[in-house]
Amino acid sequence: MSRIPNCRSLLLAGLLLIAPAAQAVQTILVFGDSLSAGYGIRQDAAWPVLLAKRLQQKRLDYSVVNASISGETTSGGRTRIDAALARYSPQVVIIALGANDGLRGLPVEQLRDNLTAIVTSAQKKNAQVLLVGQRIPPNYGSYARQFHLVFGEVAKTRKTALVDFLLEGVATEPHLFQSDNLHPTAEAQPLLLNNVWRGLAPLLK
Repeated sequence: MSRIPNCRSLLLAGLLLIAPAAQAVQTILVFGDSLSAGYGIRQDAAWPVLLAKRLQQKRLDYSVVNASISGETTSGGRTRIDAALARYSPQVVIIALGANDGLRGLPVEQLRDNLTAIVTSAQKKNAQVLLVGQRIPPNYGSYARQFHLVFGEVAKTRKTALVDFLLEGVATEPHLFQSDNLHPTAEAQPLLLNNVWRGLAPLLK
Protein backbone atom coordinates (compact mmCIF):
# COMPACT_ATOMS: atom_id res chain seq x y z
CA MET A 1 0.00 0.00 0.00
CA SER A 2 1.47 3.31 -1.03
CA ARG A 3 0.47 6.75 -2.23
CA ILE A 4 2.86 6.27 -5.17
CA PRO A 5 1.16 3.63 -7.38
CA ASN A 6 4.19 3.00 -9.60
CA CYS A 7 6.78 2.85 -6.84
CA ARG A 8 8.89 -0.22 -7.59
CA SER A 9 11.78 0.45 -5.23
CA LEU A 10 12.84 -2.82 -3.68
CA LEU A 11 12.84 -2.54 0.09
CA LEU A 12 15.01 -4.99 1.98
CA ALA A 13 14.63 -7.74 -0.61
CA GLY A 14 17.49 -10.13 -0.08
CA LEU A 15 19.03 -7.87 2.53
CA LEU A 16 17.04 -8.95 5.54
CA LEU A 17 18.87 -12.11 6.46
CA ILE A 18 18.51 -11.86 10.20
CA ALA A 19 19.47 -15.34 11.27
CA PRO A 20 23.14 -16.18 10.62
CA ALA A 21 23.40 -17.66 7.14
CA ALA A 22 25.81 -20.34 8.32
CA GLN A 23 23.29 -21.60 10.88
CA ALA A 24 19.84 -21.01 9.42
CA VAL A 25 18.95 -23.89 7.13
CA GLN A 26 15.40 -22.79 6.36
CA THR A 27 14.07 -19.56 4.88
CA ILE A 28 10.86 -17.63 5.37
CA LEU A 29 10.04 -15.35 2.44
CA VAL A 30 7.86 -12.32 3.17
CA PHE A 31 6.20 -11.32 -0.08
CA GLY A 32 4.16 -8.17 0.38
CA ASP A 33 3.72 -4.46 -0.21
CA SER A 34 4.52 -1.32 1.80
CA LEU A 35 2.67 -2.67 4.85
CA SER A 36 5.42 -5.28 5.09
CA ALA A 37 8.25 -3.24 3.63
CA GLY A 38 8.34 -0.81 6.55
CA TYR A 39 7.25 2.22 4.54
CA GLY A 40 7.91 5.49 6.39
CA ILE A 41 9.53 3.95 9.45
CA ARG A 42 12.97 2.69 10.44
CA GLN A 43 13.64 -0.52 8.58
CA ASP A 44 14.69 -2.27 11.78
CA ALA A 45 11.23 -1.56 13.23
CA ALA A 46 9.25 -3.30 10.45
CA TRP A 47 7.37 -6.42 11.45
CA PRO A 48 9.47 -8.82 9.29
CA VAL A 49 12.56 -7.70 11.23
CA LEU A 50 10.69 -8.26 14.49
CA LEU A 51 9.73 -11.70 13.17
CA ALA A 52 13.37 -12.58 12.61
CA LYS A 53 14.20 -11.49 16.15
CA ARG A 54 11.38 -13.60 17.57
CA LEU A 55 12.60 -16.64 15.66
CA GLN A 56 16.06 -16.14 17.11
CA GLN A 57 14.67 -15.74 20.62
CA LYS A 58 12.74 -18.98 20.23
CA ARG A 59 15.81 -20.66 18.71
CA LEU A 60 13.93 -21.59 15.57
CA ASP A 61 16.35 -22.19 12.74
CA TYR A 62 14.97 -19.83 10.10
CA SER A 63 16.26 -16.81 8.25
CA VAL A 64 13.83 -14.14 7.03
CA VAL A 65 14.01 -12.58 3.59
CA ASN A 66 11.74 -9.59 3.05
CA ALA A 67 10.96 -9.24 -0.65
CA SER A 68 8.19 -6.68 -0.14
CA ILE A 69 7.86 -3.69 -2.47
CA SER A 70 5.97 -0.47 -1.77
CA GLY A 71 3.13 0.03 -4.22
CA GLU A 72 3.06 -3.63 -5.23
CA THR A 73 -0.16 -5.19 -6.50
CA THR A 74 -0.94 -8.87 -6.86
CA SER A 75 -0.27 -8.52 -10.59
CA GLY A 76 3.24 -7.29 -9.85
CA GLY A 77 3.74 -10.06 -7.32
CA ARG A 78 2.61 -12.64 -9.83
CA THR A 79 5.25 -11.52 -12.30
CA ARG A 80 8.12 -11.82 -9.82
CA ILE A 81 7.20 -14.73 -7.55
CA ASP A 82 8.98 -17.39 -9.59
CA ALA A 83 12.26 -15.45 -9.56
CA ALA A 84 12.00 -14.93 -5.81
CA LEU A 85 11.31 -18.61 -5.21
CA ALA A 86 14.25 -19.61 -7.40
CA ARG A 87 16.58 -17.20 -5.65
CA TYR A 88 15.71 -17.94 -2.02
CA SER A 89 14.24 -21.49 -2.05
CA PRO A 90 12.01 -20.71 0.95
CA GLN A 91 10.40 -23.34 3.11
CA VAL A 92 7.64 -20.90 4.09
CA VAL A 93 6.14 -18.06 2.03
CA ILE A 94 4.09 -15.31 3.68
CA ILE A 95 1.96 -13.67 1.00
CA ALA A 96 0.77 -10.25 2.17
CA LEU A 97 -0.42 -8.64 -1.05
CA GLY A 98 -3.73 -7.20 -2.20
CA ALA A 99 -4.14 -3.90 -0.33
CA ASN A 100 -3.18 -1.86 -3.38
CA ASP A 101 -5.55 -3.86 -5.57
CA GLY A 102 -8.37 -2.97 -3.21
CA LEU A 103 -7.56 0.70 -2.87
CA ARG A 104 -7.52 1.00 -6.66
CA GLY A 105 -10.78 -0.88 -7.02
CA LEU A 106 -9.27 -3.54 -9.25
CA PRO A 107 -11.56 -6.46 -10.14
CA VAL A 108 -11.91 -9.10 -7.42
CA GLU A 109 -11.65 -11.79 -10.11
CA GLN A 110 -8.20 -10.46 -10.96
CA LEU A 111 -7.24 -10.45 -7.28
CA ARG A 112 -8.40 -14.05 -6.94
CA ASP A 113 -6.56 -15.22 -10.04
CA ASN A 114 -3.31 -13.51 -9.07
CA LEU A 115 -3.32 -14.74 -5.49
CA THR A 116 -4.12 -18.25 -6.66
CA ALA A 117 -1.23 -18.15 -9.13
CA ILE A 118 1.22 -16.85 -6.50
CA VAL A 119 0.17 -19.48 -3.96
CA THR A 120 0.32 -22.24 -6.55
CA SER A 121 3.84 -21.24 -7.60
CA ALA A 122 5.02 -21.44 -4.00
CA GLN A 123 3.33 -24.79 -3.43
CA LYS A 124 4.91 -26.23 -6.57
CA LYS A 125 8.26 -25.49 -4.91
CA ASN A 126 7.08 -27.42 -1.85
CA ALA A 127 6.87 -24.29 0.29
CA GLN A 128 4.24 -23.93 2.98
CA VAL A 129 2.11 -20.83 2.43
CA LEU A 130 0.57 -18.35 4.83
CA LEU A 131 -1.90 -16.05 3.07
CA VAL A 132 -2.44 -12.76 4.89
CA GLY A 133 -5.86 -11.19 4.38
CA GLN A 134 -6.49 -7.50 3.78
CA ARG A 135 -9.46 -5.21 4.19
CA ILE A 136 -10.35 -1.85 2.67
CA PRO A 137 -12.52 0.92 4.15
CA PRO A 138 -16.30 0.30 4.27
CA ASN A 139 -16.95 3.35 2.11
CA TYR A 140 -16.01 1.10 -0.83
CA GLY A 141 -19.45 -0.44 -0.37
CA SER A 142 -20.18 -4.05 -1.37
CA TYR A 143 -16.82 -4.20 -3.12
CA ALA A 144 -15.08 -4.06 0.27
CA ARG A 145 -16.82 -7.26 1.41
CA GLN A 146 -16.22 -9.07 -1.86
CA PHE A 147 -12.58 -8.04 -1.73
CA HIS A 148 -12.01 -9.42 1.76
CA LEU A 149 -13.77 -12.70 1.05
CA VAL A 150 -11.31 -13.51 -1.74
CA PHE A 151 -8.49 -14.24 0.71
CA GLY A 152 -10.47 -16.87 2.58
CA GLU A 153 -11.67 -18.39 -0.66
CA VAL A 154 -8.15 -18.73 -2.05
CA ALA A 155 -6.83 -20.13 1.23
CA LYS A 156 -9.61 -22.72 1.33
CA THR A 157 -9.23 -23.72 -2.32
CA ARG A 158 -5.44 -24.00 -2.15
CA LYS A 159 -5.44 -25.39 1.42
CA THR A 160 -3.13 -22.77 2.88
CA ALA A 161 -2.87 -21.21 6.32
CA LEU A 162 -4.71 -17.89 6.62
CA VAL A 163 -4.47 -14.72 8.68
CA ASP A 164 -7.82 -12.99 8.38
CA PHE A 165 -6.52 -9.39 8.50
CA LEU A 166 -2.99 -8.06 8.79
CA LEU A 167 -4.15 -4.85 10.48
CA GLU A 168 -6.41 -6.49 13.05
CA GLY A 169 -6.35 -4.32 16.18
CA VAL A 170 -4.59 -1.54 14.29
CA ALA A 171 -7.03 -0.38 11.60
CA THR A 172 -9.42 1.12 14.15
CA GLU A 173 -6.71 3.00 16.04
CA PRO A 174 -5.86 6.29 14.25
CA HIS A 175 -2.88 6.97 16.51
CA LEU A 176 -1.17 3.85 15.14
CA PHE A 177 -0.98 5.32 11.63
CA GLN A 178 1.41 7.76 10.04
CA SER A 179 0.20 11.14 8.80
CA ASP A 180 -0.94 9.61 5.49
CA ASN A 181 -3.52 7.52 7.40
CA LEU A 182 -2.47 4.49 5.34
CA HIS A 183 0.75 3.15 6.80
CA PRO A 184 1.18 1.88 10.35
CA THR A 185 3.70 3.48 12.68
CA ALA A 186 6.66 1.73 14.27
CA GLU A 187 4.55 1.32 17.41
CA ALA A 188 2.03 -0.74 15.44
CA GLN A 189 4.55 -3.23 14.09
CA PRO A 190 4.51 -5.62 17.10
CA LEU A 191 0.74 -5.90 16.65
CA LEU A 192 1.18 -6.77 12.99
CA LEU A 193 3.75 -9.38 13.96
CA ASN A 194 1.39 -10.93 16.49
CA ASN A 195 -1.33 -11.18 13.83
CA VAL A 196 1.05 -12.90 11.43
CA TRP A 197 2.51 -15.12 14.14
CA ARG A 198 -0.82 -16.73 14.95
CA GLY A 199 -0.95 -18.13 11.43
CA LEU A 200 2.76 -18.75 11.03
CA ALA A 201 3.68 -20.54 14.24
CA PRO A 202 1.88 -23.81 13.36
CA LEU A 203 3.87 -24.01 10.12
CA LEU A 204 7.28 -23.87 11.79
CA LYS A 205 9.16 -27.03 12.59
